[in-house]
Amino acid sequence: MSKRYCLALDLIDDAALIGVYEEWHKSIWPEIHDSITSSGIEQMEIYRVSNRLFMIMDVNESFSFEAKSKADAANEKVQEWETLMWNFQQALPFAKPGEKWILMDKIFSLK
Repeated sequence: MSKRYCLALDLIDDAALIGVYEEWHKSIWPEIHDSITSSGIEQMEIYRVSNRLFMIMDVNESFSFEAKSKADAANEKVQEWETLMWNFQQALPFAKPGEKWILMDKIFSLK
């Protein structure tokens, strides 16, 4: 059975930087794709409005945020990607130190 998580993050509010960020996401590195899918994430989408990002992740029962974080910390290519992406990203105003993507609370469902 799959589960869905939604997360938010901001980009630096600069049209040129946002354009470059979107270009990077047109073809992510194969190692990044592998790190996502091997963690139990079955589908991931990122949407943008202005400089706010919204990520939807559909995961299987093997996924955990703790395991993903630990695997990412040990993966040199993921760390390189995260460092590169941080040139375009900025924490949400209420984020804790070191916190990037913030898990959102579901407040409505039609079903």
